[in-house]
Amino acid sequence: MTEQLKIARIGHRGDGIADSNTGPVYVPYALAGETVTVEPVGGHPDRRHLLRVDQASHERAVPVCKHFGVCGGCAMQHWSLAEYLLWKRNLVVEALEHAGLIAPVEAIIDAHGKGRRRTVLHARRGHGDILEVGYAAQRSHQIIGIDECPILAPGLSKAIPAAWALAELFKPVSKPLDIHFTATGSGLDVDLRGASAPSSKQTTALARLAEQQRLVRVTRNGELILQGEQPMLKVGRAMVPLPPGAFLQATAEGEATLARLVTTHIGENKKLKRVADLFSGIGTFALRLAETARVTAIDTEASAIRSLERAVAMTSGLKAVETQTRDLFRSPLMAIELKNYDAVVFDPPRQGAEAQARELALSKVPVVVAVSCDATTFARDARILIDGGYKLIAVTPVDQFRYSHHVELVAKFTR
Repeated sequence: MTEQLKIARIGHRGDGIADSNTGPVYVPYALAGETVTVEPVGGHPDRRHLLRVDQASHERAVPVCKHFGVCGGCAMQHWSLAEYLLWKRNLVVEALEHAGLIAPVEAIIDAHGKGRRRTVLHARRGHGDILEVGYAAQRSHQIIGIDECPILAPGLSKAIPAAWALAELFKPVSKPLDIHFTATGSGLDVDLRGASAPSSKQTTALARLAEQQRLVRVTRNGELILQGEQPMLKVGRAMVPLPPGAFLQATAEGEATLARLVTTHIGENKKLKRVADLFSGIGTFALRLAETARVTAIDTEASAIRSLERAVAMTSGLKAVETQTRDLFRSPLMAIELKNYDAVVFDPPRQGAEAQARELALSKVPVVVAVSCDATTFARDARILIDGGYKLIAVTPVDQFRYSHHVELVAKFTR
């Protein structure tokens, strides 16, 4: 049964929202002010499937990808870029307001650059034993086969054909094969998740495929299968040997933007001598900060810390970099351990850094810079710091996940 709805606003995940007698109704790919015809979505009484747009918004744009609306990889290609960026900035504003925080939120920085340098493609055999390789449909386990993805950086141009070839080689049957690609300075770094251990015949075929598609390393759940050369990434003046499945900022432009904001905020402390980089990863900020100050870099992942250590050892002209493998969720750096630092930067995963924020709030560190990929958990952690006596000086949203609801931000706190 179809119905016609008037879309009132856009939700936090990018869906159009219509108001009904029973509450909000969510319509993906619809814009505020539009009149749309929809049909029910089985098992989801508050969701509808968009059939057609009867009265379009003047903000509606032509999608850049032919797979948009079927593939679930992007949510917002139908909206003009200017309005989309304003909405994304407002996600940060609303999260702060919800936490009772008043702070200057700067204009959002578009950091899509040349596109995403890492992606995960899924392979599965569907009905009729037909192989599909691509992204999952929106809120579904169904794999939508794709042959292009305009939001990927040029370094991932071979990722889609390579993923199809890898899927044919490893033949996923009962469960999907997840193929993680990272574009590096050396070529494509690939980690297979869900694949069986390769036979000698598969390994031989994989070596030929790697040469054809410029796969510099292939691992299975992080364990090495083959490697032509060490995947490397330039961070500041350093070259970092990447561990398998390493976390990187989504775009090169995003990394550069976040790093510029972090180093600028911290560099404004004229007495800067010693900095702590918490949740440091491979050293996105630590390696840049070490050009002017002593740095302590701490992360949960031992492989990331080892890569950072190797990068430091290979790079001349850096100040001392101390490293530590430590679970900052269970064992945050205590206030007494923070007493000798002039500044702290922390960049936690999406769940935020509540335990670490509580210790920072008890400390006397003059400058704290927070990097976050989730405005809600950032607002929670910011409230802890402010209640502990910090002032929130600046918040800058950064968009490196174009066409999605994910937004990064960098914020500066001072005592």
